[in-house]
Amino acid sequence: MPELLVFDLDDTLAPSKTRLPDEMAREFTRLLPHTRLAVISGGQIGQFRSQIIEALEDAGATHLENLHLMPTCGTQYYRYAQGAWERRYVEALSEDEKTRALSAVEESARQLGLWAESAWGEVLEDRESQITFSALGQEAPVEAKYGWDPSGEKKAALRARVAERLPDLEVRAGGSTSIDITRRGRDKAYGMTRLLEATGVELSDVLFFGDQLQPGGNDHAVAAMGARVVEVTGWPDTLDRLRALPAG
Repeated sequence: MPELLVFDLDDTLAPSKTRLPDEMAREFTRLLPHTRLAVISGGQIGQFRSQIIEALEDAGATHLENLHLMPTCGTQYYRYAQGAWERRYVEALSEDEKTRALSAVEESARQLGLWAESAWGEVLEDRESQITFSALGQEAPVEAKYGWDPSGEKKAALRARVAERLPDLEVRAGGSTSIDITRRGRDKAYGMTRLLEATGVELSDVLFFGDQLQPGGNDHAVAAMGARVVEVTGWPDTLDRLRALPAG
């Protein structure tokens, strides 16, 4: 059993923007008393609450102090203490950075014909330490998200155009329909580095699970930093691999 298991969220632990399946919540419940678990994702803490925290509460999970939550690619960090989830740090963008990021991504999306006049929820979201563009809206159905850009070409074109306009910020392809903007160097490798500092765990004692480990994928930075990684094809694949781990 590795000392620390780290996971991407969407399409690794659950379908995009959906709650952990009951089977996955039960597996986390099995593992938490025996090892430390962490989730690093571009999502905000509200998504972590609806996707992870509520599912674990319903599953009767214990030892939540062993769970580390890192929204917005590790630019925020939450721990469970004294019966509540506490934010330990946040690297908030300045108002100038937010304004420039919001303008750049909207104008670029419109120029490329990728701006949806009718969407499911918010298209642009201020996540305090990250600006996120969701092409179809935050609440788009999973099927619509997966069908929007299966080749990744739309996201790549948008990311490149926005990056040209924001050379001082980090612009990354996020989930199936999203672009994330943070300060320079704030990717999942950065989140992993902060996590290792907080836990005192060595990189060699970490195992990371992700579905986008290829170059250009939103999990690739973790592989590039030399972590042991497991590439999965979806949450059922992750579940099978976790069930093969010993209980203690």
